[in-house]
Amino acid sequence: MLSYPTSKRVKELLAAHHMSPRKRLGQNFLVDANIARKSLALAEVEPGDCIVEIGPGLGALTHLLLEASCRLYAVELDAGLFRYLRRQVAPSYPHLLHLVKGDALDQPLAELPHREKSFKIVANLPYSISTSWMDAVLSGRLPDRLALMLQKEAADRFVASAGSKNFGPISLFIRSAYNIEAVHRVSASCFYPAPEVDSTLLSLRIRNVPLVFDGMAKEGIRRIFRHRRKQIGSILARMPEAERFHAWLEGLRRKGFNPATRPEQIKQGDWQQLILP
Repeated sequence: MLSYPTSKRVKELLAAHHMSPRKRLGQNFLVDANIARKSLALAEVEPGDCIVEIGPGLGALTHLLLEASCRLYAVELDAGLFRYLRRQVAPSYPHLLHLVKGDALDQPLAELPHREKSFKIVANLPYSISTSWMDAVLSGRLPDRLALMLQKEAADRFVASAGSKNFGPISLFIRSAYNIEAVHRVSASCFYPAPEVDSTLLSLRIRNVPLVFDGMAKEGIRRIFRHRRKQIGSILARMPEAERFHAWLEGLRRKGFNPATRPEQIKQGDWQQLILP
């Protein structure tokens, strides 16, 4: 049982269960108890909360969430880690832990039942899936709070504001649905094995009126941002089939918008006109 995430304890557990960190899956185990507790604090975890955890690994966050009497839905892709959690953790919490073996991209909410109307997400996300997973979350039931551990580059994209070089589709989709409440740098030394770059612990709270982009709008926005250095007017001229976007641009032009503006410079509120009545 991993009640305190230290580097020594992680190494011992991996060795005892004949496992090793898998770089392909982005496995970097948290070994700093203060950061683990901060994740729960940022999500404002309380007894009785319903929590979704992505990639529980050896269970450092999992134990803290279960000890807080949360109903926990967790999805783990790695077969060895799944077996470990099922054998070493699940029996102690038969009525609280709902563990699923699978890919978080296919099960972004870990098979969370529809009866659970209010929930939060705590996740230590591998860099390779962070944007795709977040996009999937934004396409379904929305959590009230999220506490996400990400590599710094991914986090910079998540929180970027219009006009910055990191602003893109995922920035827009997140900021339209969530308020960004906290951004904390986390040293690479807080993980085993230590990644090559630092990480960021990010806290999101759902807006009073979250705006969610539908699939057609998302796909069009992604196409536009593939040409982010070009002017929006010229980009849409190459997308004659995108009638919705042409009508959107014409509406903005009537309000004085300059079609020579590049996608990353378009204000969040102007993008949101695509989905507002």
